[in-house]
Amino acid sequence: QLVLVESGGGLVQPGGSQRLSCRLTGGSLDFYDIGWFRQVSGKEREGVSAIHAATGRTFYSESVKGRFTISKDNRKNTVYLEMNNLKPDDKALYSCAAVTASIELYSGPREYEIWGQGTQVTVSS
Repeated sequence: QLVLVESGGGLVQPGGSQRLSCRLTGGSLDFYDIGWFRQVSGKEREGVSAIHAATGRTFYSESVKGRFTISKDNRKNTVYLEMNNLKPDDKALYSCAAVTASIELYSGPREYEIWGQGTQVTVSS
């Protein structure tokens, strides 16, 4: 059974950094594209970043481009989201999700098949 587990959330001050991890069990990152999404209560889920299984091609939303970096370690079956210069607007529940790898790298949540439980990121002084 494919399972995703996020970790690394918590409280960080504005301007600070945080690294989220998304570990995949029951499958291999060789075959799954991974996306990071965030959601604030009352708002739609937003695609933040994604990484392609085979090519390593990445996607970033305009709101995080230049501040967030997605990467992966296939040996550890883990995808990371390095978040720098965090802003109060980055506060959200961050979730990772997996979709069977294809030519497309999907930025929206609809195509993703397996979801983690999420980890809360709070940006506050």
